[in-house]
Amino acid sequence: MSLHYIDIQLQADPDFPAHQLLSALYAKLHRALVQLQSKQIGVGFPDYSERPISLGSVLRLFGPEAALAQLMAQSWLTGMHDHVRVTASAPVPTAASHRWLTRKQAKSNPQRLRRRQMKRHGISADEALARVPDTAAEQLYLPFVQIRSASTGQSFNLFLALSEPVAEPSLGEFNAYGLSANATVPWF
Repeated sequence: MSLHYIDIQLQADPDFPAHQLLSALYAKLHRALVQLQSKQIGVGFPDYSERPISLGSVLRLFGPEAALAQLMAQSWLTGMHDHVRVTASAPVPTAASHRWLTRKQAKSNPQRLRRRQMKRHGISADEALARVPDTAAEQLYLPFVQIRSASTGQSFNLFLALSEPVAEPSLGEFNAYGLSANATVPWF
């Protein structure tokens, strides 16, 4: 299967910071992938950086040419046309490296962790507090987009972790956020 890609480049806008536009763009993509029930389209952020923390200004879509064409035939970019420049679909370069781009979730709520401990292990609130102090809250220092789940309506920060290049690409399905726990994406 030959992979293709499409770059969606954010255009500078004096009224909206790039991270806000990227979050809006990603939310629209998420809704479109939910509607299409597509498991073939992955995402990448070629300008991904952990220092400084940034996803950059390019959202790269990967997938079979037909799946990308089906997505782009939808009107999911409505309202974004003044803010983006979209490239034509092109084959992924054969020399591209491959990486995992995955969601990373922080264990950031000690109260929830304590309740889980109490329920799973049948321990008292005091024991749970001893096991899970307030200092157990984890903070992530990774690039993220702010998004609202299409299924729950809940807003959250979707933190993204990027692996080092891997020796061999790995095939698999992508979720409605364009992410996969077992499939790599080309990185170039």
